[in-house]
Amino acid sequence: MFPYDQQLLASLQTPPASIAGVLSTMQAIDSISIDGDGLKWFNWLYFQVTQAVEARAVTGGFTDTAFLAELDVQFATLYFTALRNSLSGQPLPDCWRTLFTQRSQTELTRLQFAMSGINAHINHDLPIAIVSTCKVTSQIASYGPQHGTVQYTGYTSLNSTLDSLIQQAKQTLNVRLLGDAIPAASVLENTIAAWSVSVAREAAWNNSELLWHLQGEPGLTSAFLDSLDGLTSLVSKSLLVPLPI
Repeated sequence: MFPYDQQLLASLQTPPASIAGVLSTMQAIDSISIDGDGLKWFNWLYFQVTQAVEARAVTGGFTDTAFLAELDVQFATLYFTALRNSLSGQPLPDCWRTLFTQRSQTELTRLQFAMSGINAHINHDLPIAIVSTCKVTSQIASYGPQHGTVQYTGYTSLNSTLDSLIQQAKQTLNVRLLGDAIPAASVLENTIAAWSVSVAREAAWNNSELLWHLQGEPGLTSAFLDSLDGLTSLVSKSLLVPLPI
């Protein structure tokens, strides 16, 4: 789709092992991508979010820093994997395909691409990442994600920061993909306004608890994830409706 896609693919070959590694990969994606690539603007917003998580982790702002740091890595890896699969022609979730196949549509806004990516990543990927993190984090490997734990408290403590970053992004990215100003677009504004990071993250935690209890039932797990992907794709498609000229 873009002449530098092979460079993007090369930047994704080494999975990150730390938040610093996640940021390094995101910086590589940003440096390769042009302004007319919708991927750049989701990646830009996600980079801001990851920097905020890193700053909080470094200052000891979480009771269980190891859990949140590992979640950051597990979470970002799902984004990098989806992008790598898209660039190499491999299967990937429909919610991500919706975004990646429209990267060059200049009638869309930067904000639409950013929010479509956030939607796919939180609503589809985050429950999977939470379960994966629980499996590799010794403190909670025996009981998995639960409300009321220190891990849940740390997880939800990020909501206000993330909501603030999204509000800032709504102002910064509300131009067309190539930077042109857009006319008043109440439909887009209402669609974006109806999307809440805090609500989406709470739903993701609830879904992670369901996924945890579905372990040992591969058929049910697959059906659940397929349904989650389908619903998330519908939201992404509504976020990527072209604006009138």
